[in-house]
Amino acid sequence: MKIPFLIIGGGLSGLAAAIRFARFNPEVLILEKHHRIGGLNSYFFRNNQLFETGLHAITNYAAAKDRRAPLNRLLRQLKLSRDQFQFHQQIQSEIIFKGCASLSFSNDFAMIEEEIARKFPHCQDGFHRLVAFLHSFDPFTIAPFRSARQFLNRYIPDRLLVDMLLCPLMFYGSSIEEDMDLGQFAIMFRAIFLEGLFRPGGTVKDFLDVLLTHYRALGGSLRTGAEVSTILHTGGRIDGVVLATGETILCDCLLSTIGIEETLSLLGRPPLPQNSPRLGFVETIFQLQPALCPQLPEDRTIIFFNNSATFHYKKPDTAVDFTSGVICLPQNFAGLPPSTRQEIRSTHLASYDAWKELARDRHEYLAEKGKTADHSREVLSAITGDFSRAIVYHDTFTPLTIERYTAKKEGAIYGHPQKIKDGVLGCDNLFLAGTDQGFLGIIGSMLSGVSMVNQHMLARF
Repeated sequence: MKIPFLIIGGGLSGLAAAIRFARFNPEVLILEKHHRIGGLNSYFFRNNQLFETGLHAITNYAAAKDRRAPLNRLLRQLKLSRDQFQFHQQIQSEIIFKGCASLSFSNDFAMIEEEIARKFPHCQDGFHRLVAFLHSFDPFTIAPFRSARQFLNRYIPDRLLVDMLLCPLMFYGSSIEEDMDLGQFAIMFRAIFLEGLFRPGGTVKDFLDVLLTHYRALGGSLRTGAEVSTILHTGGRIDGVVLATGETILCDCLLSTIGIEETLSLLGRPPLPQNSPRLGFVETIFQLQPALCPQLPEDRTIIFFNNSATFHYKKPDTAVDFTSGVICLPQNFAGLPPSTRQEIRSTHLASYDAWKELARDRHEYLAEKGKTADHSREVLSAITGDFSRAIVYHDTFTPLTIERYTAKKEGAIYGHPQKIKDGVLGCDNLFLAGTDQGFLGIIGSMLSGVSMVNQHMLARF
């Protein structure tokens, strides 16, 4: 039996592609390596509690009346209603460069405009010209790499403000050291500053359950624990896949959402040249007992920080770079119901190679994870207030953890530095979707899957 449309990867881009196709043809199958869908945006249970990986803040918020916004276009393409998710906007977020300046922003773009006018008055006109340019710029046009940093320098005559604008955009989507592609910058600038942050009500499990229930109602199929070991191809066409169990599944069309290099490996092809290392991260979740901790900030949702004299976004020489990072307070979204627990999450750049070396000795690896959590807690406490006495549980994810549970090479959540914007990999019926297509964030990743179906699949069936 031959499947018309086969998808490798049950993350959000794969789910969105599958739902879009199933609206017109239910003969679609998702193959997911792990026992749970979601990819980078999933969940796990510890101490009878659900903990989220990803999703704690989504970019690209839009009001219901803005029909052209990515969020609303995505919902229409998937035939989903906003009422199914109960969206909650961020309260406000902040960029803090210690000893230099801070910038607050929210889903009202006027806030960051006012902040820049007050704190960087000599950059105000340049910032307005930058925004005007980005409104007319098409970031999806296929083009060679263009440096966002060099581009910003033409408009913003202050290195500090350039770094402060780049900091959240890099931490939320750059796969390149010290810079971003101009197209990627434009996508993330719109996603974070012009549109803003939000999250659905409930947990990531609730979010995934809505998507999966909708997909199955349309007739689509899912197989978990189905690792693909080989993509079968003859000349310039894909014939199907072979699973790790030895089972062969034939297909008419294949969509891979697992990354460029990961897909090339399944094809038996050499990796792409790489001029910049893959970037990895460590994330620590601290679960807190509210009665035991000081008042954490209630008016900030995300804090992007830099404590060094110069901001650097690159693979560190040591296991973790604690000088910069992201603090998320996932309970600080407008309208979320009160909770009996609080969380605070930290994200820092990390070296996959250093963690791989540590993993040679499991005791040493676990000890370093403990030290990482302690050091991260100290860094966060200097910004949010000391919460050490309130910690009832914590867990740290390294690049190795991410690689194990998502199959992302070297645990690089933003994928390969090189992107394939058109999703074409040199075969007539094989396409790429997800982060390595150049779409960023949860909404972007899902739209990537939808766009590949619209452009390449629907006309074939």
